[in-house]
Amino acid sequence: MFNLLSMILGGLITGLAARWLYPGSVHMGLGHTILLGIGGSLLAGLAASAREGRPWSEGFSRAGCIASVLGAMLLIFIGRHF
Repeated sequence: MFNLLSMILGGLITGLAARWLYPGSVHMGLGHTILLGIGGSLLAGLAASAREGRPWSEGFSRAGCIASVLGAMLLIFIGRHF
């Protein structure tokens, strides 16, 4: 139960940061923002684990947070242009 709540809260924070940093207006609801943040975190985690050959669930790091926001911004870009 706590893991699901932390995923939702982390997704909300990541999604809000990505929407705030993305240039231009992004029209999404709260649910889409949470899903965007969770998707960005998963995208960044999988890319990092594939690059380094380590398990993707090793814990919290500042670099991981930045990568999650960048992954969410990439998802915004893909959603708006394709």
